[in-house]
Amino acid sequence: MKKENDSKVTEFVLLGLSSSWELQLFLFLIFLLFYIAVVLGNLLIVITVQADAHLLQSPMYYFLGHLSFIDLCLSCVTVPKMLGDFLQQGKTISFSGCLAQMYFLHFLGASEMFLLTVMAYDRCVAICNPLHYLTVMNRQLCLQLVFACWCGGFIHSITQIILVIQLPFCGPNELDNFYCDVPQVIKLACMDTYVIEVLMVTNSGLLSLVCFLVLLFSYAIILITLRTHLHQGQSKALSTCASHLMVVSLIFVPCVFIYLRPFCSFSVDKVFSVFYTVITPMLNPLIYTLRNADMKTAMKKLRKKHVAFSCFV
Repeated sequence: MKKENDSKVTEFVLLGLSSSWELQLFLFLIFLLFYIAVVLGNLLIVITVQADAHLLQSPMYYFLGHLSFIDLCLSCVTVPKMLGDFLQQGKTISFSGCLAQMYFLHFLGASEMFLLTVMAYDRCVAICNPLHYLTVMNRQLCLQLVFACWCGGFIHSITQIILVIQLPFCGPNELDNFYCDVPQVIKLACMDTYVIEVLMVTNSGLLSLVCFLVLLFSYAIILITLRTHLHQGQSKALSTCASHLMVVSLIFVPCVFIYLRPFCSFSVDKVFSVFYTVITPMLNPLIYTLRNADMKTAMKKLRKKHVAFSCFV
């Protein structure tokens, strides 16, 4: 059987995180709990932001709502397949399913990177120029920035897929990971992939590095500003920025490590992949919003409305 691109490979075999059946059952329970936390946490944030008019009008919470939506979708790209594979010995994915997984992974991942960069700019304007914050970060600009983030993610992802889909695959078909990603897939191509690897590093690695450097520069400006005007309110802002920077590092450092180097495998690649696809989407709700007083207040209002509606019914 051949694909339209004359490929002899119709499916890929995923080696997963472990070959031990007992360890796979243990990992299934752990990652199931993580996945439930990711879905419930991010879904709660999206619903809360949409239900509260005050939060929805705030640029910061408007961006946070989109971030939670992306994290929710991103976790659904890889985790359900991984959980299913834990319960069976043969872990396979079709050629088209592999392409779809790579497309949505990079589409959502790049969109999140762009959005985090936008959020750093938003915090920079709010702290460094508070008097003109609402004028600068108006509703129209927020819509344009979010639209640009989605467009950037689409362009990045479709470029990756166009490069991969033209490669011939004639065996072997084993991927040393728990999901399909570009570095592992192109190594299985039946041709010299040096040029493709350079293009992939340029597209993914440099994108991650540039966004990360812009984020670090933005937070450096924020920290310098806070250091010269340190009081109670700005101490809180300093703590918030530190927690944001920690989450950003957990997202960007694995991506820079995986994509900004020659496509050779290391034993820690799977660990970085777990952080990027499972751990970070779970931490984002905790650090970005659930520790926030305004978000807690909005959630209490939403719960009271739900209780009142239930009593009325």
